[in-house]
Amino acid sequence: MTAPLSILVVSDGRAGIENQALGLAEAVQRLATADIAVRRIRWRKAFDKLPSALKAPWMLDPASDTVFPGPGEVWPDLWIATGRATLPLSAAVRRRSGGRTFVVQTQDPRWKMDAYDLVVAPAHDGTAGANVLSITGSPHRVTAARLAEGAADFGAALSPLPRPRVAVLVGGRSAAFDLTEGHAAELADRIADAIAVAGGSLMLTFSRRTPEAAKLVMRARLTNLPGMIWDGSGPNPYFAFLHFADHVLVTEDSANMAAEAASTGKPVHVLPMIPLKTGGKFARLHEDLRDRGAARPFDGTLRSWSYEPLNETERAARVVLERMAAR
Repeated sequence: MTAPLSILVVSDGRAGIENQALGLAEAVQRLATADIAVRRIRWRKAFDKLPSALKAPWMLDPASDTVFPGPGEVWPDLWIATGRATLPLSAAVRRRSGGRTFVVQTQDPRWKMDAYDLVVAPAHDGTAGANVLSITGSPHRVTAARLAEGAADFGAALSPLPRPRVAVLVGGRSAAFDLTEGHAAELADRIADAIAVAGGSLMLTFSRRTPEAAKLVMRARLTNLPGMIWDGSGPNPYFAFLHFADHVLVTEDSANMAAEAASTGKPVHVLPMIPLKTGGKFARLHEDLRDRGAARPFDGTLRSWSYEPLNETERAARVVLERMAAR
């Protein structure tokens, strides 16, 4: 009998970061028998801002999980890490494990590219190299089964809502975009009009980056629609919203939310933000999603269309297993 693959998922614990590595690990597990362990790390404050090249494991905060095996323990078969905080550790794994562990880094490391067996990077970042796999968006945990599982706690509240049910995923201020109170009010009015004309309902969630003023004005202008506006308390309905939605509206500032929405096969309407930069990686991502037939700019209506759902996380998982087998 072949023992299950052992997979170690490493991140700084932020959900959006961790879910990339965990989503890829779960996709590998769906293709091959595997055990997944999750580890969260952070650096002591005195060393956190140091360049990756100057960091050493002894600089980790004592509250961090242990990521390297102790005496008598074995190295994992597969290490999947995400985020800047993990780079010095990922770079050390192949050397310390004697090549036993296959090292995967998601996102563009922008440092020591040859230290990893495989880099799974968003195509819109433009990362290139023999060990780079470019995918649309980033790896994630969205699958039909996981959405159904996440919807279980919200069925009583969401399944009776009038259709079309519209999931609205709102991001916020970033280096590339802004969401002012005035712009949020305009978006809310356009969304309200579209849902009212269609006789549908609203399922709205904000991100941690959404400014409070934008939240307040959107809540005030959308609260009379049938549906749910999540206030951030209790279980997160994000997966349930994607499960029950007939349409998904997502602000253009979030590559992760757009790619996750496109994996559902449901029409993805992109809400404009106030640009602080022109062009760049977000423009490339949305062009890719348009070319795939998944997303279109929101035109104030809830027209439907169909396309082949994105399955980039599973594609990446297959490449991981192929590269591991080849080595």
